[in-house]
Amino acid sequence: MQGRLEDGVVHLPGDARQRFHDSRGYGKPTGGNDLDVAPVEAAHLLSRGDIDGVDGMGLRELLARTGTTLDFVVYKDLRDRGFYLSPAREEWPGVDDADGADFLVYPRGKGPWDGVVEYRMRVVGERESIPVSSLGEIVEQSSAARRTSSGEVVLAIVDEDGDLTYFDTEGYEPAGSAIEDLPSGLDAELLSDRALLWDGVDHLYRQGFYGQRLYGRNADSGPLQLSLLEAAYLARRDALDITESDVVACGRDVEGDRFDRRLAVYTALRETGTVPKSGFKFGSDFRVYTDFETVSNLSHSEFLVRVVTPDHTFVPRDLSLDVRLAGGVRKRMVFALTDAKGEIDWLSVSRLTP
Repeated sequence: MQGRLEDGVVHLPGDARQRFHDSRGYGKPTGGNDLDVAPVEAAHLLSRGDIDGVDGMGLRELLARTGTTLDFVVYKDLRDRGFYLSPAREEWPGVDDADGADFLVYPRGKGPWDGVVEYRMRVVGERESIPVSSLGEIVEQSSAARRTSSGEVVLAIVDEDGDLTYFDTEGYEPAGSAIEDLPSGLDAELLSDRALLWDGVDHLYRQGFYGQRLYGRNADSGPLQLSLLEAAYLARRDALDITESDVVACGRDVEGDRFDRRLAVYTALRETGTVPKSGFKFGSDFRVYTDFETVSNLSHSEFLVRVVTPDHTFVPRDLSLDVRLAGGVRKRMVFALTDAKGEIDWLSVSRLTP
């Protein structure tokens, strides 16, 4: 069987519909027994020997002409894993919303005729950039999709060796069990990059996990050193006898307007009942505890947070590093998208094995 390439679609004649769509979920029926398939689907059929060519082209020529090599790598991998999938093209079977995704992947045992989507898949090369704005649109669509039980969004990243890594992306809502019980007017001293607290140390440290003891984490007495973020947050709530504006000015001197963004995220985390602490050891802005009562009963932190601007652009290599590090220490990787003046969008990214 020879296919015909026209306007980005490969037309297959004869009994193509029965052979490829009705039994195996390929393409879009056009009436009668003919079938339209996307170039990547035609490439897969060529690789299997199910069709003889497309306008006389074999697999090599078709991939070169249509530029579908990365798509083919992902498509074949998912087919080999037992999934049916459709190119995310308008009016294609099973495709209600084609924006932002390259493939719709159906649950094993189901196809485009069942109306259920397992993943919305986007194909990315290792050297491509991923703007947060485009990813955010996908996440928003994914959230809507979940409400209608039509699937999640996955990044399929193809590295220079042709190996695949899948990342699940989804919106996230931090929530914890910590209860705020703050004193007022505690004696604190603002330094160049932190604050020292001399009164009320035990209460703030043990009940709220604020700061670190100056004499070491195992010390039972002595002053408490607070990060500038902690000091600004506590000053805003009149827990310290220093002003928030002084702390914020100090923070801006240390790290510029990034301090404002990190303070917005720190504040939001505290207000949701979670306990954020420095994430420096994990290469992030914060490590965050969700199940917290006192420091003496401290459990492991649940997720890591990196603060980025709404116009941030992900580099796949850096994204992989963040997610792998978080997974290696059994934590979720969360990105906080904020300009410090608006709402914070929380984006969770994790490794996925389809």
